[in-house]
Amino acid sequence: MQNLYTNFRCTTILAILSLCFIADPSFSADLGRTNNLFDLKKMAKDVKTLSSDAFEGRAPSTPGEEKTVAYIVKRFKEAGLMPGNQGSWFQKVPLVRIDADKKIRFRFKNAKGNSLELNLLADFVAWSPWQDSKIDLEDRELIFAGYGVDARAWDWNDFGDMDVRDKVLVVLVNDPGFATKDSTLFNGKAMTYYGRWSYKFEEAARRGAAGVIVVHETASAGYPWAVVVNSNSQAKLYISTPMRGHDHTALEGWITAKAAEKLFAFAGRNFRKEAAKAQNRGFKAWPMGLTLSTKIRNSNIDRSNSRNVVGLLPGKKRPSEAFLFMAHWDHLGRCPADKTGDDICNGALDNASGTSGLFALAEALGKSKSDRSFLFLALTAEESGLLGSKYYAANPIMPLNKTVAGINMDGMNLFAPVKDMALVGWGKSELQEITGKHVKKQGRLLVSESRPEQGLYYRSDHFSMAKVGVPMLYAKGGIDVIGKGKAWGRAQYSDYVTNRYHKPGDEFSNSMNFKAAAEDLIIYYKVAREIANSHIWPNWYAHDEFRIIRDKSLHEGR
Repeated sequence: MQNLYTNFRCTTILAILSLCFIADPSFSADLGRTNNLFDLKKMAKDVKTLSSDAFEGRAPSTPGEEKTVAYIVKRFKEAGLMPGNQGSWFQKVPLVRIDADKKIRFRFKNAKGNSLELNLLADFVAWSPWQDSKIDLEDRELIFAGYGVDARAWDWNDFGDMDVRDKVLVVLVNDPGFATKDSTLFNGKAMTYYGRWSYKFEEAARRGAAGVIVVHETASAGYPWAVVVNSNSQAKLYISTPMRGHDHTALEGWITAKAAEKLFAFAGRNFRKEAAKAQNRGFKAWPMGLTLSTKIRNSNIDRSNSRNVVGLLPGKKRPSEAFLFMAHWDHLGRCPADKTGDDICNGALDNASGTSGLFALAEALGKSKSDRSFLFLALTAEESGLLGSKYYAANPIMPLNKTVAGINMDGMNLFAPVKDMALVGWGKSELQEITGKHVKKQGRLLVSESRPEQGLYYRSDHFSMAKVGVPMLYAKGGIDVIGKGKAWGRAQYSDYVTNRYHKPGDEFSNSMNFKAAAEDLIIYYKVAREIANSHIWPNWYAHDEFRIIRDKSLHEGR
């Protein structure tokens, strides 16, 4: 089915936005129903509680988890849900926690025997996912592998015939489309999965590399260096498997662009010139004429079971078919202190807000009968690499070919009511058309995300479900703020990313606007209700990367 809203993307002029907003008289009525349907004070209380210092930043496998999952169960019960995992509220997620080595050093040598050292945190962060106490890399050859991408569908292979086994790769973040703004390269400005650091780690491991170091730049990564440091300088979590982490490279890490300039100059090259060459099809990885030596000492290798919290609202006619709601409950726990000495990353917007959305939707949907079931998942360890959703996707409670579709909530709009709803992952699935219809009835416009280069579709839990074929919606309030415009909305978002995202400053504030969040929740409610009371099975568009997976899944289930 052709998408009816393609012409209403972010390029739509403000005048049309305003006309569409005013023209639909149901908008004010919808706002009234929204406020009646969702208890805004209760939502505020949920966010304030979950992001309080008492919950210690909600890190998995800590006392903060115990308080968090107990609170979620309490709220699920109050909302009228029943335990969703064979009589249990929980799905155990086996994790391994490894404390960060805070004394790790990078020592590079050139052919002349000269050495260059970088400073931990200021220049680089690094770790080993191996569940070994000692990991020594001595004089490992450095390879510049461009973007570290092997994408046959795009006729792109940075590696060529080079054997990179036991070598350390230096790669650029994002993908060539972002750097060149060439719409014929990958998805142009919009990041693909090949641009995500997680893909680059995976590809390096598939090729047997000893390590991989990603060069950070704020524009191409989508966040500042402080986010990299806060996310990777504390204990790290992994799903526990028999491989004991050896399915990863021994070394994973990041360096700043300035550090990369020093490193390339040490190799007798200019980083900017070499990065520009990597933007061209036909680029091939090359030896930098340098070696890296480092010693990593993993301590406190602890195994534990974290928990996904699962609530179920059974359908009346087809309870074996379910619509899925997801939000991650975890955050970073303790993190580097700010100037005030505050070292708790509270995660109010990210993602106490999304968790509160689960409660609000459960209460609203519980007041009406639906043909299909609703499954509510509060997920663990999203901040550690989507681990809770990754585990659920591999061990689904509801069969994947019976999971009709889903919505993920990660960071609700708490800034101000807006005229638009931003769809992350424009042009991917038929959920776009269903959502656009309800957004239009509310007097708003469905638009493409304003920062597609950040690759947001590949950065939250819905991606784990998309990879196994389940169509997932990730959309939330945009930036065209009522009465203040796009510039003001964009400034609020930028201020949050720069000053509070993954930092102690992401705390509850009385200025948070829960009416804005409720306006998005009513869209989720209507989309879910329409699908739950129908026989439709939304699918990915024919060209999408996940369509083949979904078609195969549905065929096998019928």
